Amino acid sequence: MNNRILPVLVLLFSQITPLFSQSPEMFKGRLAPVPVDAQLQPNTTGHGNASVTLAGAKLTVTGNFEGLGGPATTAQLRRGSVTGVPGPMLFDLTVTKSAAGTISGSVNLTPEQIESLRKGRLYVQIASEKAPEGNLWGWLLK
Repeated sequence: MNNRILPVLVLLFSQITPLFSQSPEMFKGRLAPVPVDAQLQPNTTGHGNASVTLAGAKLTVTGNFEGLGGPATTAQLRRGSVTGVPGPMLFDLTVTKSAAGTISGSVNLTPEQIESLRKGRLYVQIASEKAPEGNLWGWLLK
């Protein structure tokens, strides 16, 4: 092998190897009812959980829920300004259109979104027919 190429290959390999050897980071969220106002409180029922794995920039979400007052309509990954404060939608997730079921999805996060996840700013929100502004919310924490 050419003596000039070997140092370049060693340097390149040393930069790439850590990307493959990083352990995935795990986060969990307890999905609980969060009524937006007093009028929706009777319709905001149920519970569930979400598990999240971050491997590099790829985020994989899995979870389940039950006890909704009506069928689930959407599930989303959202970002608040701080833990516990609602914020805008980042990504749609797949959800069972029923009062009980599962959520799932995989997305690639930006460095800013990864930092938000690590700071506890990302959460899962499930909406239902009876609570369209969000039936269950779960902040993703280590």
